[in-house]
Amino acid sequence: MAISPLIILLLLSITPFLAGIITATADDSGLLMELKSIQSRSPSSVIHLNDNLLRRIVTTKPRSFSIVIFFDAIQLHDKSELHLKSLKSEFNILSDSFTINNQNSPSTLSKLFFCDIEFGESQQSFAQFAVAAVPHIRLLPPDAVNLKSDSIAMDAGDFSRLAESMSEFIESKTRLSIGHIHRPPIVSKMQLGFIIAAFLISLPFMFKKLLAGETLFHHKRFWLSASVFVYFFSVSGTMHNIIRKMPMFISDRNDPSKLVYFYQGSGMQLGAEGFAIGFLYTIVGLLLAFVTHVLVRVKNTTAQRIIMIIAMVVSVWAVRKVVYLDNWKTGYAVHAYLPSSW
Repeated sequence: MAISPLIILLLLSITPFLAGIITATADDSGLLMELKSIQSRSPSSVIHLNDNLLRRIVTTKPRSFSIVIFFDAIQLHDKSELHLKSLKSEFNILSDSFTINNQNSPSTLSKLFFCDIEFGESQQSFAQFAVAAVPHIRLLPPDAVNLKSDSIAMDAGDFSRLAESMSEFIESKTRLSIGHIHRPPIVSKMQLGFIIAAFLISLPFMFKKLLAGETLFHHKRFWLSASVFVYFFSVSGTMHNIIRKMPMFISDRNDPSKLVYFYQGSGMQLGAEGFAIGFLYTIVGLLLAFVTHVLVRVKNTTAQRIIMIIAMVVSVWAVRKVVYLDNWKTGYAVHAYLPSSW
């Protein structure tokens, strides 16, 4: 049976299109295999990029996966205010957690890769992304063509809570689940065993001191210091900082050489904010304790009045600072306490 010229023409017209799809799919598969190979050799499953590898990823069409890039600069690791080392460590923990949580789902692992790139090695890539300051993290979607306009940058607030907030950002943009963040234990098994052994050895001596009433817990100053510490711990939001992994401060996005200690907005609280408020509240608490337990025993009436006035002035100043910071941060003004019209 003769083949119709229309069918031949149709086959000829779609052949280049099919060949392009087959070629592109093959290129994507080869690139995926290479990325997985590099990933398997990395302790944290983070792929180290350079200009050539990034160019291959971007030019491969179609691309079936996204990449998250941590922009690093080794020469800036000694600048503690940038927190580059700690943020990179959190990024590595996030990458490792994604791999562990999805090890039974190879299709999910093939949709997202965590990468890092270093300024000294890949200045051209930094320029293409228009990255002028670090720390900086970007998500490159599968359909991205232009590195600057098609990539999605993390804001400072997106990695303020370290791996947890990075995970929330990535999940919201890729619709992929990162899962539980697996952090290494604070104490290794060997260290834990040494601590237990030291505790068991010291038990007889501890019991002897306890029965003789010569332990630290028998001193009033210890309990006084402990109560002040607990008070400060409670009013400074330290538990919030520990649970949410809040940094003490962050670098200013507009000027990386500057540090931000107070973040305007009720959605995030830096560690320095809590400690400042805790310090002010502790001053008020100590002054109140001094006035009610020490000052009442002073026999000199004039000295009592002067010290009382000083304590009241300092307490009013401290509370005013707390109220002012709350008004500035949340935008909600409290007019019942010394209105501005006074």
